[in-house]
Amino acid sequence: MPRNKDLKRLVRARMAETGENYTRALTALELRGAMADQIAAPVDLGKDLPDAVLAALRTVPRHLFAPGVPLARAYEDAYTSIVTKRSELGTSLSSVSAPWIVAGMLAQLDVRPGQSVLEIGSGGYQAALLRELVGAEGSVTTVDIDPEVTDRARACLDLAGYGDVRTLCADGEYGAPAHGPFDRIIVAVQARDIPPAWTEQLTPDGRLVAPLLTRGVSRSWELDREDGHLVSRSNGPAGFVPMQGAGKHRGWRLDEAGVRLWSDEPVGVDRAALAAVLATERAEAWSGVTVPRGELITGPDLWLAADPDHCCLKASQDAVDRGLVAATWTMNVPALAARSSLAYRARMRPVDDEGTAYEFGAYGHGPHGAELAERLAGHIRTWDRDHRGGPGPVLTVHPAGTPASDLPGGCVLNRRHTTMVLSWEAAR
Repeated sequence: MPRNKDLKRLVRARMAETGENYTRALTALELRGAMADQIAAPVDLGKDLPDAVLAALRTVPRHLFAPGVPLARAYEDAYTSIVTKRSELGTSLSSVSAPWIVAGMLAQLDVRPGQSVLEIGSGGYQAALLRELVGAEGSVTTVDIDPEVTDRARACLDLAGYGDVRTLCADGEYGAPAHGPFDRIIVAVQARDIPPAWTEQLTPDGRLVAPLLTRGVSRSWELDREDGHLVSRSNGPAGFVPMQGAGKHRGWRLDEAGVRLWSDEPVGVDRAALAAVLATERAEAWSGVTVPRGELITGPDLWLAADPDHCCLKASQDAVDRGLVAATWTMNVPALAARSSLAYRARMRPVDDEGTAYEFGAYGHGPHGAELAERLAGHIRTWDRDHRGGPGPVLTVHPAGTPASDLPGGCVLNRRHTTMVLSWEAAR
């Protein structure tokens, strides 16, 4: 990985190249404006994007945080991240996050001028956006465990004019105690738990925004303090590279013939028997629940994740083409796995020839596949009857070991540092 001086040279060379070949048609400023326009509509958090967030998106030169990437690609797709470092196996280790996810999380964070903000997981781009939001009287500290990532972030921040953003190479599990407390903490890596340092370094009226895994389902949670624990105010879609260091977690996974099952929670499966289960006869269960064409279909995901047998399915395009899997999509498909059987959310079927609406269903495989498929379809019916169109669940985060009598009703998730509860009753 090039060090700071080399990175700056690479960025300047790329700027010169794109300036000659592309900005005759559209300037980087115009491209930023077009990107912001893509995501100016209400995000999936039940709130509009603040004007300050949109202004920051129009100001920060994202292309300077993606050296080597053509200028147009840095802005043309607001829904795609740019991978900046991969492992030897090709797994993404660091990226410039997709602008629409960044924007949504910044809307949750509600940064005010003059505040002190800590970012866990560095890329540089979001730290620059935060610097715009806190203004001249505020401060931004960004921390990452990987020295290559922090070197790159430092070089790009300096080049883009954000030299006063503090970059630290350290394990984000422990925050940045020498520079706290912080009015806001935002986590830009996939976490499964909330370590004590994050809440300890948060001011009494501070806010934490973190993407958390719930049996494979990833959501960004807006969390405030309340009566000695954290309570969510909103949640929205989010996907990030996994946390490293002390907060690293490995769930279980099963890879077979282009299909992967995985979860961050233990699931009672017979892996040997499950490996070839998709080749067995398929059972179907249709829910009767439909969504109009064009409506987001992620609504039931957190409700489905409350099932203790929940996991996620990922299929290669080859597996889809071979007919091995016929899922809603190829990434993070809700599934149930138990013993030697599996069910997953099916590719939605149209209710009429015009495709005006589509029905939720499930496919099952294995000796208990039909039972699991019907259970999954039943969960969707319950969601439709009791929770569709509602505010969704409330997540509360309590210290580990909190007595059950002190927890709200709901789906309890035991973690190393905390006990989390997803409660739909509290949302009513």
